[in-house]
Amino acid sequence: MLAAFANPKTLGKLLADPQKYRPYPSISERLSWQELPRSLRCAIVAAAEETLGKPWPLLPASLYLDFMRTGKRKPYEEPYFARRSRLLRLVLAECIEDRGRFLDDIANGICSMSEESSWCVPAHIAVQKAGCSLPDVSEPVIDLFAAESGALLAWARYLLRDRLDKVSSLLQPRILLEVERRVLTPFLQRDDFWWMGLQGQRVNNWNPWIIANVIFCCLLSEKDNNRRLKIIAKAMRCLDGFLATYPADGGCDEGPAYWGRAAASLFECLEALYRASGGAIDLYGKPLIREMGRFIYRVHIADRWFINFADAPAVMLPEGALIYWFGRRIGDQVMAQFGRWCAQQRQEIFGHIASPQRVLMSIFSWKELRARPAEPPLPRDIWLPEVQVMVARAQSGSCHGLTVAAKGGHNAESHNHNDVGNFVAYADGQPVLIDVGVETYTRKTFSCARYEIWTMQSQYHNLPTVNKVMQSDGRQFSARNVAYSAGGAKTEFSLDLAPAYPPAAGIKTWRRRLTLERPQTLTVEDAYELTRTPRDIFLSLMTPCRPRLGKGKILLASRLLPAGRRSGTARLEFDWRELSARCEPIAIGDAYLANIWGSRLWRLILTPRRKRVEGRITIRLIASNS
Repeated sequence: MLAAFANPKTLGKLLADPQKYRPYPSISERLSWQELPRSLRCAIVAAAEETLGKPWPLLPASLYLDFMRTGKRKPYEEPYFARRSRLLRLVLAECIEDRGRFLDDIANGICSMSEESSWCVPAHIAVQKAGCSLPDVSEPVIDLFAAESGALLAWARYLLRDRLDKVSSLLQPRILLEVERRVLTPFLQRDDFWWMGLQGQRVNNWNPWIIANVIFCCLLSEKDNNRRLKIIAKAMRCLDGFLATYPADGGCDEGPAYWGRAAASLFECLEALYRASGGAIDLYGKPLIREMGRFIYRVHIADRWFINFADAPAVMLPEGALIYWFGRRIGDQVMAQFGRWCAQQRQEIFGHIASPQRVLMSIFSWKELRARPAEPPLPRDIWLPEVQVMVARAQSGSCHGLTVAAKGGHNAESHNHNDVGNFVAYADGQPVLIDVGVETYTRKTFSCARYEIWTMQSQYHNLPTVNKVMQSDGRQFSARNVAYSAGGAKTEFSLDLAPAYPPAAGIKTWRRRLTLERPQTLTVEDAYELTRTPRDIFLSLMTPCRPRLGKGKILLASRLLPAGRRSGTARLEFDWRELSARCEPIAIGDAYLANIWGSRLWRLILTPRRKRVEGRITIRLIASNS
């Protein structure tokens, strides 16, 4: 899509002069900063004051090596991100005050980052020729956070400019040097970083996430116009590789949390190019771009609950300003409304990762996003045929009754779980049958041992296990004969799960049919044919509710979850003559999952009483409070 623009000669005619690129007000444009709402200005200054004058977090070599030794990411990444988040807060606070109160601490932050051996985190450094060890300073590696770090320093220089010279005339040159040697030069000289996709590699959210920050580094820092045009042209070629493999329905197979760094990061790229070219580089009319944007409100359930297939969490709140402006650009008022709603729910100004362009977009849209109340759209029926994801709710614009989502797809999706045919169900906007999600990332999460982690396995999704065999990972393990239909009274989704299992499972066909009968009943029918009489066969159902087993039914009682949220209330019915039921509590020891589900979950296990070559498992879920 960007190929027509992606050469230096064409770009030379389209891009504004570097000195005229003014995406947001700098500190010298006082009126723009003074017109921000007083409460917002006070909040930003207060956030900066919390750490003013305190020592900066240390990043010793032993901490970098800790990942190689233990596989744990947090010990290094927590102080690493704390440095960057702190610097961003200080820079914005100085822009608001312009009194010089934060400048010394800003200088400390700039120099601390500049003196790091690498901006690449330990979990990503293995791509260097020296392997997974300390970083080789002679081979700068661009990962997600190296590019993000470069953009942070580039924004700090852009926003503060001559105010930095009051501390030292060497700060601006130091920023330019570090951004050039750590980001721009390796980006221009190397084609072998996998996320570029220039050598046929499969790319994911890394591509637009990194490219967005490379573009900002270039537009804000690169003084040589020829190099500037070459960098932007290469960035566009990389983005074309990302777009070329994206499904036409706009579905993000990495889940809604990664939409924020896939389609949303692509929007950052497109918006930077759009603004830098005075609107001449404009892809917002392309159907694919529009569908990519719309995905985020299509997978929203209610409140902060989102459909969380793959590594996405079930609870999140995306950045409203990004969604709002994306919606405005593509002419989708429903998406823009959803962005306004997200912004009104979200009180936090700074995220875990310091992304200045996102914070600037948010604060300079603050009043517009909150000018009038907004509600989430909650569309009744959604079908994404390429990623094979469906969503159905009792009625449009309401979370009353049942909301159901299910997926087909395959088991080589980005951030894949072995979950072909999985489904989730929410009663009145509260979780009843769930996708657990993913634990805190460690080295194992992205290793060959990934599927040893319980949350990645099909037996801990709402799926069958046959002959003690679960689904396998790989592109060939996929759904077949997928069908979808939606009407006023009901929505149906069906698929054959058999190809998602290896031959050892002995499954000829496993036809699953989900039927949402509005407003409150979900029927799940699994009709199977096996190659031999099974030794063992059961259906797992994951729930955060407190279950109470009865004869032919399981009552799923509401339970208090973290942050004041609650699980839903429902009744699960089945033929007790055909199925036996038991309940297995699962203790949650991981802090990331515990923040969503609390200290425990339950796995309901339904087992056919007669082991037959052909059979049927039927359950009905009824929302009790509807």
